[in-house]
Parts: sequence; C-alpha cells; structure tokens
Amino acid sequence: MENVSIFIMSAAKSNPQIVLRPQDLVVLLRLSLEAGAAPTYAVLADELCLTASEIHAGIRRAEAAQLVRKDANNKAIVVREALRLFVQHGARYAFPATRGSESRGMPTSYAAAPLADKIVPGSAPLPVWPYKAGSVRGVAFYPLYPSVPQAASRNPALYELLVLFDAIRGGSPRERALAITMLDERLSA
Repeated sequence: MENVSIFIMSAAKSNPQIVLRPQDLVVLLRLSLEAGAAPTYAVLADELCLTASEIHAGIRRAEAAQLVRKDANNKAIVVREALRLFVQHGARYAFPATRGSESRGMPTSYAAAPLADKIVPGSAPLPVWPYKAGSVRGVAFYPLYPSVPQAASRNPALYELLVLFDAIRGGSPRERALAITMLDERLSA
C-alpha cells in the first residue's frame, strides 16, 4: 500500500498538468449568465449543489485555461468568446455523452426547451438526466456532474444552457448545429 501512495505522489509531481473537470463547465455556464461580477463562492456552491472549495478550484482551473479572468475586486468574469469556442469545438470531446438504460429523470438535449419545440422526436425514448424527482421516463443521458439536475431545476436559464450543451455533445448533426447557434446567441449576449 505504501508503494501505491508513493507512486501517486511522484506521478502528481511529474505531471503538474491542469485539467478541467466536468463541474468546471457547469460553473462556467452558470457564471456566463451574470451581467456583472460573479456571486460569492458560497452562493454559487449553494445554487449549483457543490462545495465552495469545488467552486474555487473550478474557477482556478478555468482561469488557467483562460476561460475566466479576475476583475479589480478579484471576482471571476467569464471570457465569453473563449467559452463559446471551447463549448463549440472542444468540450464535447473533453466531456463526451454517456448514456445508460431506461430511467426516470429530467428531459435534456432535444427533449427539453429550448430545443423541444424545434425538433420533432422520433420513436426512440427521450434523453433524460437520471433524477429521482424527475417526471419523464426515457433513456439515461448522464449529466456533466451528478448535481446538475437539481441545480438546473433551480435555475431555468442554466437548464437551457446545459440542455444545449447536451445536444452539442450527444445530438445528431442537425441537433448539434441548432444547439450551437442557440448557445452562441446566449453566450454572445
């Protein structure tokens, strides 16, 4: 057991590469909804069902990735153009869609607003985030982070951004193109 911990410590020292985590994208999408400076880490943590330390670490990783900058008051501000490009061209490869079996949950991708009224679903089960409080049966489409359904149920604007991202990372080419256009509009505002 001691050899394993020595290996892990030496591996961490030999590869100091910073890697974005799925919850970091959730934090960034939430921050992109702010017109001004970001709320406190405690407020974000409560809203996103994360810990304040997860928010802090995520913002640090996003800053290293040049997706966030700090203002004069040391508050995080999303670099919207960088986030838009990352979501459009890279995030779906970094955080690929993972599907499961039939589940009860919250609709996502083309099954939820703002895409639901633009795409006619086929006969396949709808994609849903597995969620005990969900009311729709469909095929499991695992969210970026386990707390996403709860956070999305508290913030409709965040829910829409996460739905669009799910269509980008796991939708058909048509769904992806429509979601990219709609996400671009929201991130450019």
